[in-house]
Amino acid sequence: MPAETLPSLADVPREPGAKKPDPILVADGVVRRFGGLTAVNVQHVEIPRGRITALIGPNGAGKTTFFNLLTGFDKPDEGTWTFNGKNLGGVAAHRVARLGMVRTFQLTKALNRLTVMDNMLLGATGQKGENFFRALIPGLWRAQEKEITERAEELLVRFKLDAKRNDFAGSLSGGQRKLLEMARALMVRPDMVMLDEPMAGVNPALTQSLLGHVKALREDGMTVLFVEHDMDMVRDISDWVIVMGQGAVIAEGTPDEVMADPRVIDAYLGSQHDEPGVATAPATEAPAATVADTADGTPAADKPAGEEKA
Repeated sequence: MPAETLPSLADVPREPGAKKPDPILVADGVVRRFGGLTAVNVQHVEIPRGRITALIGPNGAGKTTFFNLLTGFDKPDEGTWTFNGKNLGGVAAHRVARLGMVRTFQLTKALNRLTVMDNMLLGATGQKGENFFRALIPGLWRAQEKEITERAEELLVRFKLDAKRNDFAGSLSGGQRKLLEMARALMVRPDMVMLDEPMAGVNPALTQSLLGHVKALREDGMTVLFVEHDMDMVRDISDWVIVMGQGAVIAEGTPDEVMADPRVIDAYLGSQHDEPGVATAPATEAPAATVADTADGTPAADKPAGEEKA
């Protein structure tokens, strides 16, 4: 849906949990605890359809954990959420993707010993040739495989990876691997794409290319929700920004609005500010009841299950 035909966000209240016109994703009371630690406590949030929404917050705010919950890679202790009106509670990650909501990761998941093209083909769903008995009869799957290959080739050209189609994925640069993962996600023709720190580890030379591809997703009618620490990127491409702090949504609005919001400034810099002539204590660590640190110093609330944070 072209941006000019989408409902305006101008009248949406600038407050946490604000209701949006025609939201594609709605979450209510989503809570995730690790022992006695509360990593996510989102009372209500709505993602506007057809827009690019940024999910920002300091380290340990729970952004990646929230991503994992929404996409089926982790299970909440409480809460419900719907995508296109369908309840996704208890739905496995691969089924969430089939429903049209796909994601990428902070650390790319390309299969290094397969070619770039093979990685793309793995992204397609409902392949008839994956069935053992149907695989024995080429006539049942050959036409579909041709369509899937053509789709993969089209996306490789779009993401300027066509020259690498026969190279092993492990030979790609960090930025090219990000592009490959984004391209592979589009093999299922999703309604919503969720990007977890798409700029992490990307050479600055590829930054503008990645930004252009994210904007193109919106132009193609897709909804984008992304986690990012690069505020220049957030300002450049976001229609709406949701801010998390200590597991909860603390602010919403346009990029300029949230970056001037005292609640957001406090979340990033701490609520105590030095005053002339007054000595203040150094910033303290986040409360133990909400944020846990791992052995390498990375906040556990922002670390995807089973992997290290870059």
